[in-house]
Formats: sequence, C-alpha cells, structure tokens
Amino acid sequence: MERYRAVRAETVTLASALAIEDQVVQPCEEASPTKWHLGHTTWFFERFVLGARQRSYRAVDDRYERLFNSYYQTVGPMHPRPHRGLLSRPTVAQIHDYRSRIDDAVLDLLASPSDDPELEGLIELGLNHEEQHQELLLTDAKQVLFANALEVAYSAAAVAPRGSGTVQLDFQFEAAGFTELGADTTGFAFDNERPRHREWLDAYLLANRLVTNGEYREFIRAGGYTTPELWLADGWTILRNRRWDRPLCWSEDLEREYTLGGWRMLDPHAPVCHVSFYEAAAFAAWAGTRLPTEGEWENAAQAATPVEGNLRSTGWLHPAPVSAGVRKRRLLQLWGDVWEWCDSAYRPYPKFRPLKGSLGEYNGKFMCNQWVARGGSCVTPPGHVRSSYRNFFYPHDRWQFLGIRLAKDA
Repeated sequence: MERYRAVRAETVTLASALAIEDQVVQPCEEASPTKWHLGHTTWFFERFVLGARQRSYRAVDDRYERLFNSYYQTVGPMHPRPHRGLLSRPTVAQIHDYRSRIDDAVLDLLASPSDDPELEGLIELGLNHEEQHQELLLTDAKQVLFANALEVAYSAAAVAPRGSGTVQLDFQFEAAGFTELGADTTGFAFDNERPRHREWLDAYLLANRLVTNGEYREFIRAGGYTTPELWLADGWTILRNRRWDRPLCWSEDLEREYTLGGWRMLDPHAPVCHVSFYEAAAFAAWAGTRLPTEGEWENAAQAATPVEGNLRSTGWLHPAPVSAGVRKRRLLQLWGDVWEWCDSAYRPYPKFRPLKGSLGEYNGKFMCNQWVARGGSCVTPPGHVRSSYRNFFYPHDRWQFLGIRLAKDA
C-alpha cells in the first residue's frame, strides 16, 4: 500500500511542474499529452485490477475505456494515438478526480482480506507500468516545451554539471563463451525479459563510455549527414525526407541544445542524446566500429551492478559527463544518462510466453520492426532498471533520451 501511494503521488508531482496548458499539448505522434499519461495509468488499475477482480465494480466513466486504452485490442476500440492532443475533455481537474477515486478503490481493495493470489502481481505490474509512464511524461514534456517559441524550461534546477574534459575512449575485452541472459524467476520482471537462457557470444570489445556531443559534432562537421555510404538505406531515405542534419533538440549552429532546464550551451563532454538508431549506426560506421548487440551489452552489465548512475534521482534530468579522471569502474555510464541503442532487433527469447489475457499485449505483439535499447536514462526512476531490462523503439525514433555506446569485434 505504501509503495502504491508513493508511485502514484510521484506521477502527480512530476506533472505539477507543468502549467495546465502544457499538459494538454501533443507536439508529435510519439509524445502523448501529460494529462493522457495521468489518465491512462489510472485506467490501467481500473481496467486490470478493479474491473478484472471485482464482479460488482462499476466504471467511473464508461467513455474512459476508449479514451485511455493505449493499444489493447482485446479490450476494445481506442482513441487514435496521434489525436490525443485534440481532447480538451476530460479536463486535467477531472482526470485528477478520476485518479483519486481509483486510488481510494485500489487501497480499499488492498486493505481487505483477499484470497486472490494474483492481486499482488497485478499491482506490481501496474506500478512498474506507471514508472514507465513517469519517464515518458518527462520525455514527452520535453518535446512539448522544446516546441514552444518562448524557450521555457520544465525546471530551472534541472542542470547537469558541465564537464572539464573527456575520459579517454578505451575498449574493454570480453572473452568468448556461453553466457546466461534474461531475468531469473525471482523478483519482478516484465514478460519480455524471460525466460533466462544461454547464449553464445564471440569475443568482443565494448567502449568504456558513451559517445559525446563533441565527438558527434565532429561527425556532423566531417559530412556524416551527407555521406550516403555510412547510412542504412531506410535511414538515408528518412534523413532526406525529414531533412535531418543534427540530433533532435540541437540548435542549427550546433552550439546549443534544449534541455528540461531550458536552452544551454552544448557540453562537448556530455553524452549525445536524441539520436535515432539510423544515426547511431551511421556514427559507428564513420568511427570504424559498430553498435553492441543486446546480448553483449547485458553480458557486460551483469558484472556492473548495483545499478548506479545518472538516473532521475540526481535531479539533473539530462545526460552528464564523467570526470576525466574517473577510473573507478571499467565501464562507465552503463546506467542512466541515455538509453543505449543495440544492434539487435526486438524479438522474443527462446520459449518466451506472454502474459495471459489482454495483458499479453503489453510486450509480445511489438516484437517486430523495432530495435532494443538498454541501460535507462537520466529520467528513468531509480530502482526501475536492471541488467535484463529491455526497452524498444522504432529505428527512426529520436524523441526519447537515446544515445550511443560503441563496440568492436575482438
């Protein structure tokens, strides 16, 4: 009950930094309005906990089933994702009332004697789902404010420290052999992280840190966006059609970038972010390297625990450089800062089984045409990521905090 209260309250706190007008805008198809996140995470508990576990339950508003259903086709029709920003109603105030009513009902359910063995697991899934939307709330709010001509900030205190130098780029050797990957049967994990399985990895080299803004700017100035042989065919087509010539949120002169703390001078030592898989792959080709597979990334990350890094708990809400003198760990910036693109399609593990019922749509049906990203970002909730955690995006996505770690064949 305490965890439920804490997670739900944190979502409201994150939203409260925005003006009401900020919470209804949808600047692009990928970024949902803040108020939709507030409503959808509440609908999740209403639909999959209260409605599914209590025969006598009556919905707060039957119309919310359509408005706040994200992609559960087995539940019923849904409001089109690109048009979420067109919904002036329900109001933000009405959605907060909805949250309060559902919270009261869920807490009453948790306080009552229960012989339902699945209830705790459903609540935990709902809370992890809400933590995902806390991260999305911030990434989406960044795009809302970035699109605003008044150059406003989410929080003036969201300022990552500037670097004084860049850690030398080294590559750590990882020997060939079988490795165990995926989540075991203890503790919470999403269904796409299981089952744990063995996988053979050839020897490889993994970069000790992330690619920096300065290095990526050098790639741009060297003609990276005008050299087709560096690019995958689909990436080159998108680059031309969308006129990409720099990462999202960078100024045209390559000197500034928009952050949740407002516009800042570009820090050449900080990790580059808001790049697509196509841009990451093109940079790796230009650098004479490649991106790591997700198996290579997880194999190295399993030895780099506990999970510590620039996650949302730092308050910086932006990727940060590491001190030029840091040598405490072999691999730096594995956790937080940016989601790291992997050269692996998002596919099921051997003997994967989705959750039963509508919740089976949570992950499994997206295992096509998307690519894996690992490690969390600067707006990921602390305690939410682990070495087996799999995020996934379309290769053209840039609105999320997505960055680059390089790898090589040994």
